[in-house]
Amino acid sequence: QVQLVESGGGFVQAGGSLRLSCAASGSIFTMGWYRQAPGKQRELVARIASSGSTIYADSVLGRFTISRDNAKNTAYLQMNSLKREDTGVYYCYARAGLLDYWGQGTQVTVSS
Repeated sequence: QVQLVESGGGFVQAGGSLRLSCAASGSIFTMGWYRQAPGKQRELVARIASSGSTIYADSVLGRFTISRDNAKNTAYLQMNSLKREDTGVYYCYARAGLLDYWGQGTQVTVSS
């Protein structure tokens, strides 16, 4: 059983930056971040494999950067140039073997 602990959400003005962290309790393969805005479905923000290869949603390309520290089983999401539409609950995701795990979510609110 893998547990994910997220941190770093909060309130920021448009154009600002936030950094999210997600620490996993065990070894994992892929880690990532999804988000869910009010009234919308959960969507992929970014994912990073243990090799370091990354995938980003088109809406965050050039603004967000996902990274990981494999020794600490921790993933980071650096979010720059935040927009109001980035507001939502951000969930950490991890895959270990054939199982998927989710964090409890952290709120990110961007004001205009």
